[in-house]
Parts: sequence; structure tokens; C-alpha cells
Amino acid sequence: MTAPGSSSTPDRALRVAAILAAAGGAALALGFLVAPDRAWMNLLLASFALVGLGLAGLFFVAFEYVTGAGWSVAFRRVPEAMTALLPAGALGLAAVFLLHPSIYPWTAPVAGKIEAVAHFKHWWLSRPFFLLRAAIYLAIWIVLGRAMVRTSRRQDQDGALDHTRRNARLSAIFLVLAGFTVWLASYDWIMSLEPDWSSTIFGVYHFAGMFTSGLAVIILLVIWLSKRGPLHDVVNPAHLQDLGTLLFAFSTFWAYIWFSQYMLIWYANIPEETVYFTRRMHGIWATLFLMNLLLNWAVPFLALLPRRHKRDPAILGKVALVVLAGRWLDLYLSIFPPFTPARPLFGVWELGALAAVAGGSLLLFHRAFCRASPVPLRDPLLAESVHVH
Repeated sequence: MTAPGSSSTPDRALRVAAILAAAGGAALALGFLVAPDRAWMNLLLASFALVGLGLAGLFFVAFEYVTGAGWSVAFRRVPEAMTALLPAGALGLAAVFLLHPSIYPWTAPVAGKIEAVAHFKHWWLSRPFFLLRAAIYLAIWIVLGRAMVRTSRRQDQDGALDHTRRNARLSAIFLVLAGFTVWLASYDWIMSLEPDWSSTIFGVYHFAGMFTSGLAVIILLVIWLSKRGPLHDVVNPAHLQDLGTLLFAFSTFWAYIWFSQYMLIWYANIPEETVYFTRRMHGIWATLFLMNLLLNWAVPFLALLPRRHKRDPAILGKVALVVLAGRWLDLYLSIFPPFTPARPLFGVWELGALAAVAGGSLLLFHRAFCRASPVPLRDPLLAESVHVH
């Protein structure tokens, strides 16, 4: 096993990540001057994606502690390091909320649309309350995430079981609070882009997509670090099979929530509800609408049915990449149609946001991962995890 801070992550990959992050950031900066509306929408998408990946890592760690799971302890430092994406995503969201609030139509309702945000919705979508809620959500996630990671790493020093017990308590608190805050944040930051529409299942839908994409990132990082890095002698095919099973299960859960939302709105056929789907089921948008279901569910479901595919790093890694592409498309479909109803737009500003997230997230992950031992050396369940089968 590798000593703390000595991760042998390939320098070439980090150089590529730095180039992507710099190029993507420069493209977005230029976009704020040339095409500000699209640039701000892409910043919202990129920031929400970063926060989602950080939260997914934190959810994975919390589930592990609460259930007393031992199989994933060997690579727990991977989802722990993913929590470093939370502050970066929070900064991007803060920039959108503070510097370009007009991305949300309810900040300046036009005549004839005031009724759509009346009564409770008008109160809920007041800007001061919106900003206060966002600050509370992000503070809860970042504070609890840092506390759990710090406690886990302290165990490397003294091996005390009290650290495991403390993290189990923190994890229970996080899961309860996050269950509400992630649900509400999805409403506030994404659904309120179309304040004339609402869905009670929208928060669960985005949690499913967030956690599924987080599993895909964990899979890619674990495969990468087990092939060329410090997890080479730690991760075995049984770990990959369990991760593949989780990806298979949660992609199906996402599809179940997707169908539940669509089917109920289609069946009721109420105009103020169907407007969300009618915007996304005409012209080229309809093709992307179907691709969303294909990438996020059909491909992972069919590809991961055989047991051997879950244990094969090459196949499992490709499926994880497909799921990540699907998550990006899912967020694109959640944000862009009301602003570009005629046709989807994809150009340098969208590529810039994608490059910035891909490169920046890898750099942030690597920096956090190298701050501690690649594995929790003194965790009491480490031996069980290393020899899992």
C-alpha cells in the first residue's frame, strides 16, 4: 500500500486535465462577454453537476457508515475525495444566483405571468429567501462533508473506534438533512427555471440522476487508480462487481422515477403540467428526449446484465462513461429548452463548460486524494474489504 501523499496518478492525465480546465474556463469567461445568456446557463449546469458529484460521494460514504458496510472500505478515499468538488460547485452557483439572477424568470415576472407565481409560490420564490435557502443547503453539505472526511482521516493516526462511531452518527444526520435539502435544492435551482410548472417527484428524480452519475465517477476513478495508481493491490473484481451492481440498480431506479413522472403527467393531461414535456418532445428536442432514456437506463441495463461484464474493467468503464454522458444530457434537458425552444444549441460555450467540469473535477479530486493515505489503513473493516469475494 502507498504512503500518504504518494499517489502515483499519471502526470500526463493531470496535464490534460489542467489544459481542459484552463481552456473550458477561458471559453466560459469569453462567453460572458459574447453570449452571456448561454454562458450563464452553462455555468449553472456545470456548477450543479459539480455539486451533484460531490454530494454523491458524500452519500456513498454516509451509506457505508450507517449500514456498517465493509466491502467498500478499501476504496473509501475515492468518494471522500470527491467531496472536494462541493465548494467549487458552490462558488459557481453563488456566481449565478448573485450576478445573473435574471436567468430565473420569477425574479422579474412579466405582465400576465404574475398569477403563475402568486400566493405560496410568490413567497417561496422571493430572492432573499431563495438566497438564504441556498446558503443553508450548501453550508450543511460542506460542513458535514468536511467533518466526516476529517474524522475518517484522523483514524489513520490512532485507529480509535470512536472515529467510526462518530462518523456513523454524522452520516445519519447528513442523510436526514440531505434528504430534504437535495430535494428542495432541485426545486429551487432547476425546476424554478420554469415557474409555471411543478412536479412533486422532481427532487427524487434529480437525486436518482445525481447518485447514479456519482457511482459512474467512483467506478472510473477506482478502475483508473487500481490499474495505474495506489489501489493496484487493493481493488479486486469483487469490488467492481458490487459497484457495477449498484450502477445497474440505480440506473433502473432513475428510469422508474423518470417513467413515474412522465406517465402521471401524460395520463392526467393537465395543460400546466404537460407544458414541461411538450417543450421537450418536438423537433430535435424529441431525439434528445429519447436519447436521455437510452443513455441513462437502456445501455447500462442491457450492458450490465451479465455478471462478467460487471467484473470487466473495460466494459464497466465504458458503461460508466455512457452514464455520465446521459447525466449531462439530462441536466441539459432540464435547463435549456425554455430558453432555446426552437432547437437545442451546442457550441463552444457548452463544450467549454463540459471541459471545465471534466478537467477541474479531476484536478480537485487528485489534490484531495493525495492529502491522506490512499486507503483507510487503520479502519477495523479494511481487512474484510481487501479480501471481499
